[in-house]
Amino acid sequence: MQVVGMQVVAEQGGKLGYTVEFIGDGGEVVSVLVKNDREQSVNRMNAVPHAQRLLESIAGQELDLDSFESAGIASPSDSLAAERSARSKGDTHTMEEQLEQGLEDTFPASDPVSITQSSIATSPEGKRN
Repeated sequence: MQVVGMQVVAEQGGKLGYTVEFIGDGGEVVSVLVKNDREQSVNRMNAVPHAQRLLESIAGQELDLDSFESAGIASPSDSLAAERSARSKGDTHTMEEQLEQGLEDTFPASDPVSITQSSIATSPEGKRN
């Protein structure tokens, strides 16, 4: 898969972490949830390198599908099917909800800047005291 795009989605305004979606040239999407720690050290700028390290750490692992089933854990294929993003599914309703949540989470930053004017008192001759 050749990565042709990326998308970073804040989970609860970044409090929970960030989902990084790597978009492939064939329409494939690989999503990685990078959970935030107590210090809130994961942010929009460093979420992609964190996600890339996570993918690299699992890329060389040999998965034993039988061990997932015998342990009562959903198989990797079940997990991937359940974790598909709204974008990859074409679920416009969920994408609208995510957009609305993002706007609500950033509400103060979306308000226009209020303009105030301050004045400096001077003496009658026009000189500062």
